[in-house]
Amino acid sequence: MLKFLTPLFLFIILAVFLGIGLKLNPKEIPSPLIGKPVPEFNLPILHMPEKKLSASSLKGRVWLLNVWASWCVSCRAEHPILNQLAKKNVVTIIGLNYKDEPENAKRWLSMLGNPYNASIVDQEGRTGIDFGVYGVPETFIIDKQGIIRHKHTGPITEDDIEESILPVIFELEKKVIQ
Repeated sequence: MLKFLTPLFLFIILAVFLGIGLKLNPKEIPSPLIGKPVPEFNLPILHMPEKKLSASSLKGRVWLLNVWASWCVSCRAEHPILNQLAKKNVVTIIGLNYKDEPENAKRWLSMLGNPYNASIVDQEGRTGIDFGVYGVPETFIIDKQGIIRHKHTGPITEDDIEESILPVIFELEKKVIQ
């Protein structure tokens, strides 16, 4: 009898796990970096490769880091949304050009518009790994102390901007550096 019930119990257990998995939102991949300092980086700026930008140079302001690439189809989908956000001028937007050729990235931005205050080049992908990037696009919000406060996986939509991105930015802008 037990010989016949074991497969049934295994099937039920697998069905329960499958049901739980189907209810999860793939955009809500938890990041172990939430609440931790931003990984240190010192990378060349895409349009001025002789200059570098570091995480420490951004302390004292709330900023958004958008990981993107010219070869990324989803990045193209979210790009108009980032351009709209940039026009609102509510946050410093830094691009992390991930595993891309700088010339392709420059051409892409000249065609589609450049929402970034600066875009830094991570051609090897090491900084992306430090941020725990699963794939592009991914977006992080960093507070004035350099602590990661929010992560968004996948392309940002207008709803994401209104419902999760801007509220986090506005809340962090209210907080005073201690």
